[in-house]
Amino acid sequence: MANATSVQYEPVAEIGGGAYGTVYKARDTESGQFVALKSVRVQTDQNGLPISTVREVALLRRLEQFDHPNVVRLMDVCATKRSDQETKVTLVFEHVDQDLKTYLERAPAPGLATDRIKDLMRQLVCGLAFLHSNRVMHRDLKPENILVTSGGQVKLADFGLARIYSCHMALTPVVVTLWYRPPEVLLQSSYATPVDIWSTGCIFAEMFRRKPLFCGESEVDQLGKIFEVIGLPSEDEWPTDVTLLRKHFPSLVPRPITEFVSEIDEQGTQLLLNMLTFDPLKRISALKAQEHPYFYDVEKLTQTKR
Repeated sequence: MANATSVQYEPVAEIGGGAYGTVYKARDTESGQFVALKSVRVQTDQNGLPISTVREVALLRRLEQFDHPNVVRLMDVCATKRSDQETKVTLVFEHVDQDLKTYLERAPAPGLATDRIKDLMRQLVCGLAFLHSNRVMHRDLKPENILVTSGGQVKLADFGLARIYSCHMALTPVVVTLWYRPPEVLLQSSYATPVDIWSTGCIFAEMFRRKPLFCGESEVDQLGKIFEVIGLPSEDEWPTDVTLLRKHFPSLVPRPITEFVSEIDEQGTQLLLNMLTFDPLKRISALKAQEHPYFYDVEKLTQTKR
């Protein structure tokens, strides 16, 4: 981890504040290119940075060697000692001008073409399959941290940060949205990579709707909104390690997903339902999603465009 060198990056503008603190657009004074800076203050012990942080950063750096087209590039990591107890770790990422949220908002009515949605989804699933195959869980996928370049390339951002920050996050007043959270996280059950697939399903639906699928105001409200669409899961499927019981929810049957996502075709519907499956063990994996028939004709489309 480089020491200091923050002089090399000259902040130009503040581009957002999330749960992880402020993000700056900056200029790399050596290359002249724009970058995105994300800093976190880490409590240090006698040996310097906690081993968990060093490990997480090392993993992010290792991913960098693959240079995956659908994952935002981590260009540098700088550590600046602020005191004996605290070190500022700055992650330097490539800068992409817009996120998927802005991209969807900017799309002229009636919204994105179905072929465009398919292409964006294919790239998103591809980036996710790469992260999961390298044992990286995103944990906070939402339109704001999926970047879209001017050429229409999708890049996942902010992956791996949840682990770096969760150990050291100061309590911030930022409210982290619940809308893309899977049932197992809302129920505070154990979770793994399927959490990202649920979030991807929510984003898939949103690309058609141009508004979020489940807009809950609390964990319980969010679950209620989910069950209104997918139905109340059976007693067998309900996790046993949770305090919130199934009987606290009204008995609801699944409604056709096309009631909520009207322009989606048959293959898309099937893929979406495979993603929005209550039981994480039955949810489709990113690798399997890549091979879904929904994407069969997308390669042809991309080739003809070229």
